[in-house]
Amino acid sequence: MLGKAVQDAMNEQIKNELYSAYQYLSMAAYCESANLPGFAQWMRTQAREETEHAMKFYDFILDRNGRVVLRAIEEPVVEFGSPLEVFERALEHEQKVTAMINDLYGLAIRENDYASQTFLQWFVTEQIEEEKNAGDVVETLKMVGDKSEALFLLDRELGQRRTVEQPAD
Repeated sequence: MLGKAVQDAMNEQIKNELYSAYQYLSMAAYCESANLPGFAQWMRTQAREETEHAMKFYDFILDRNGRVVLRAIEEPVVEFGSPLEVFERALEHEQKVTAMINDLYGLAIRENDYASQTFLQWFVTEQIEEEKNAGDVVETLKMVGDKSEALFLLDRELGQRRTVEQPAD
């Protein structure tokens, strides 16, 4: 049985993961409007992953005989000054998510909830990858600067990103 404190925190994390998906969709829309379809594809893939993360929490709560209670999702940021700003915000957001996951893991430890600790370990590891991926693009964009040819090539490279379930076109 899932304890109330962990259940409530996991319900909050469902909201946070869905907000992440919403924010990445907003970033994708900005990239589309800036004629950067590869950047948009990268963000859309990220949005799908965040939705999958929310569903992992959803299913885990149910598997532990808990109660899923969905909460309101905030409006995402919609205006960005540049592709670099988009990815800097994505990196900042992933760092916040890492802190949320760490707090949730700490709660599971305090509650002696070993099953939740095991479940959350996947997210702890996943956040290392999430921060690295966004950080790598930030560093590349800083190197690229305002060189349109390099931005074009990076856009094409980012457009190759696919989720495991998503076949290439």
